[in-house]
Amino acid sequence: MEKFHQEPNIYVGEVTIKVKNLDYSVTFYQNIIGLQVLEKTVQQAVLTADGKKPLLTLEQPADVSPKPANTSGLYHFAILLPSRADLSVFLRHLLQTGYPLGAADHYVSEALYLNDPDGNGIEVYRDRPSGEWTWKNNLVEMATEQLDAEGILAESNAEWTGLPPGTIMGHIHLHVGDLKKAEDFYTNGLGFEVVSYYPQAAFLSTGKYHHHIAINTWQGVGAPTPPENSVGLSWYTLVFPDEAEREKAIQQLRLLGAPINQEADYYVTNDPSGNQIRLVV
Repeated sequence: MEKFHQEPNIYVGEVTIKVKNLDYSVTFYQNIIGLQVLEKTVQQAVLTADGKKPLLTLEQPADVSPKPANTSGLYHFAILLPSRADLSVFLRHLLQTGYPLGAADHYVSEALYLNDPDGNGIEVYRDRPSGEWTWKNNLVEMATEQLDAEGILAESNAEWTGLPPGTIMGHIHLHVGDLKKAEDFYTNGLGFEVVSYYPQAAFLSTGKYHHHIAINTWQGVGAPTPPENSVGLSWYTLVFPDEAEREKAIQQLRLLGAPINQEADYYVTNDPSGNQIRLVV
């Protein structure tokens, strides 16, 4: 695992999503994804890969409703595995369960895709070494090609025991209503850099990662923010290397007119499409 998810970079730390049935979803994330329960209450479950650090939190809002079509919000959150061998073990596990999945080779990474019981999108992937990525004019080459599933399966015969302890949140991919406004927010506000474009989508990172955040208008230009109690993204964290870097971002966001509120030891903002972000150090 390379150093794209530690200081001096800004990166996604954890994600919180809303679900319709907490117990049912916890069972899915334990048995299919391989996360462990760190804490659980009647309306919330904090899940972890290493038994210590929160990675994904599930919330069941009062009067929860399905996510409406053609709205902004979560496209997928992406769980990054430490190695190709770990992806091999996970792929074999999915095939044995028979759970529906998609797959792709993105040049920079090899990825598996599935949805949770509520339709929340999940990517589980491994990165190729950054020395194998191709950059042209400060943009990294990415594509969607057929995955070498047989090659991945040949990497390991180890038994699946859940996600390995080195698993982290690799990136988040969001639906937005206005690509240029969102791009402005994430670059001029939060300090990310555009590193790739795709039809109706942009990929952003710090430290020359292939992307910590992706944004798209695939739900339609002008897609509205979904209702607060609907299934989907609740919030995600961006981890800053220090207070100075976070304060710089806060000032930049204020200049853009973005909302900023302090709560406990973190700040809360929303991108132009209503995706909530907690800025943490």
